[in-house]
Amino acid sequence: MEFRKAGVIGAGAWGTALAQVTGWAGLETLLHAREGDVVDSIRDHRINAAFLPDVVLDDHVQVTADLADLAGCDLILAVPPAQFMRPTLEAFAPFWRPGVPVVLCSKGIERGSLKLMTEVLSETLPDAPQAVLSGPSFAAEVARGLPTAVTLACSDPVLGEALMRTLSAPGFRPYLATDLIGAEAGGAMKNVLAIACGIVEGRALGRSAQAAMITRGFAEMTRFAVALGAEATTVAGLCGLGDLVLTCSSPQSRNMSLGLALGQGQSVEQALAGKRSVAEGYESAPAVRDLARSLGVETPICEAVAAVLNGEITVDVAIDGLLSRPLKVERH
Repeated sequence: MEFRKAGVIGAGAWGTALAQVTGWAGLETLLHAREGDVVDSIRDHRINAAFLPDVVLDDHVQVTADLADLAGCDLILAVPPAQFMRPTLEAFAPFWRPGVPVVLCSKGIERGSLKLMTEVLSETLPDAPQAVLSGPSFAAEVARGLPTAVTLACSDPVLGEALMRTLSAPGFRPYLATDLIGAEAGGAMKNVLAIACGIVEGRALGRSAQAAMITRGFAEMTRFAVALGAEATTVAGLCGLGDLVLTCSSPQSRNMSLGLALGQGQSVEQALAGKRSVAEGYESAPAVRDLARSLGVETPICEAVAAVLNGEITVDVAIDGLLSRPLKVERH
């Protein structure tokens, strides 16, 4: 199984970085962008000035505003924000060819339906072979070729091996897994937990508090993923713990930056104002809370974040609530 032409749907920072990866891997790459200024910037200057400035794209990468142009691709990477995955795939469906695999590269849970991205794909392109790409990866670093390792989850071992070979590029190393749910659950929840860690940083609560937040957040992530049917070992890898550590330890993370602003006293509206890139945790927090409740899973940190973002409680009330929880035995 060999892939020659990749279509990347979604020209935000992460989609653009992944187009760079497939270009480095030698694939003819067509990057789909909805925004006219992004198309013009890449065509005229080989740079996505809006979302990934200062990174010159590989010569294998071209750009289009028309999903129909992706009809000739033999591999699709789907990278729209999670809340736009369904309409994006529905729009692409007339141009998808049978047998062409779709690699889901967005992290989140669909609000309303509480569906994972694999479920959204199964409902929009029911016959598409699917895989999930997730892990600790800042787009700007990936696009500059800095060393990055991620999880590539695929239930079909033959397809998984082919995708792993195809997406391996200088500085970009995929590790193969079969647990798609684990890869998705870790990626969806870590964005919410990163907001919590940003609040800790913004309130200057100290490194001890941040370490506790990451550790207890990982316990929530593991419980949540296992309740969905994932394997705990998957979440302990790059797509769970690895991604959590990265996203919760650097203001370069959009989600942590959102929490940082909230911790410093800004309102949600102020923290989001003027941001063109999406903080997935803001959109996913209510869905994570609702899905965890439906599964009977205790997720106090994610509950608190969702309540803050929804204006139900203040940051200080959220912190007090977490600190005043009943004392208990530590377990995951």
